[in-house]
Amino acid sequence: MYNPQIFLSSQDIANISVQGAFRVYCHKCGTQLPDDAAFCVKCGTSTGINAPTPTSATSDSVVAPSGVTSLKCPSCGAPISPKFGEMVITCEYCGNGVTLGNQGWTNIQKQTMLTLKVATVDQVNSIITPMMDRRLLHRHLHEDSTQEEMSLTYVPYWIVSVSARTTIIAADETAQIAQAASTAVLMGVIFGGMGGGFGRGSFGGRRIFERGLKPSNPFSSLLGLKGIRIMAIGMGMGGAGMKKTEQMDLNYNFPVIALKGLTDYQPRDYQFDLEGRELFDIAKLPKDVKILNGDVSEEVAKSQAKTLVDQLQSQKAHEQYHMIQSIQTDSDVGDVELLHAPIWFAKYDHKGNKIVLVIDANSGRVINSLGL
Repeated sequence: MYNPQIFLSSQDIANISVQGAFRVYCHKCGTQLPDDAAFCVKCGTSTGINAPTPTSATSDSVVAPSGVTSLKCPSCGAPISPKFGEMVITCEYCGNGVTLGNQGWTNIQKQTMLTLKVATVDQVNSIITPMMDRRLLHRHLHEDSTQEEMSLTYVPYWIVSVSARTTIIAADETAQIAQAASTAVLMGVIFGGMGGGFGRGSFGGRRIFERGLKPSNPFSSLLGLKGIRIMAIGMGMGGAGMKKTEQMDLNYNFPVIALKGLTDYQPRDYQFDLEGRELFDIAKLPKDVKILNGDVSEEVAKSQAKTLVDQLQSQKAHEQYHMIQSIQTDSDVGDVELLHAPIWFAKYDHKGNKIVLVIDANSGRVINSLGL
């Protein structure tokens, strides 16, 4: 009995008849597949057999396992490629809708990257030169310095979400000024009375303090100098009661450098432009750029971020408010992801003085400047 070999030319899949059954092989990788396989179990390529009819979107819930960069459709098994931040994905092969839910891409999103925009040394120098030559004392600093290093590297940073609430109790300067003015007027009246009149008040008052003369005003003799001092303090000259409470609430996506060897370059008050980040894909990075691996754990990064945010809140509070009497910061640490950022390290020597500039090669902004 003649049993011919059958070819599916549309997909280049060979079905070979053996004892009345068919063996199906993937035309791309050659893996043997089940008879009714619609997609290769190894590489995900469509076989063209039993292709499912597109259906309306369903609400199947899929949670991404740790370490993967893609999923398979729960309906047909086709590969589904993630798009950062996307929570509902439609399968390109069967039309089935996959709902990932709030935790769907959590493990994938932990590793993201920023694209390289400042890619040449000339671009870096256009940023560095005006910064180093700022102010008269730094004139021609860039050209008078010897460049020791100019390198581009992808550096890992833990991006820690921190919400900080700082309560500040500070002196109310407006109330102090108003009270000081009113007190000065009242004391002028008192001392003026001691001197026998407003025109001679300052002189008469000074004579009382300096020479210990008896005041001519009978009212002042009842008070005495000690009584006047007590009266002045009671009126508020000592500053009691002139306080105000302020609240400073700020949210941070705080970067913690994930490499122990680079802790000297830890940002103090810097946040990356995260809107343009995407899922980490080493194939998209320039071939000649070095990629560093982190050795700081997520838990250590959370603790460090909280400490640095508390310090930053205190710094900002002291810049905004004067005569702070007490300050208290409560911080909540939220989500964490690992960001790979392109960083330029520029190192110079100026008459023995070492200058290091750390530049974000995505935004073109300076993260750290040491020695300036």
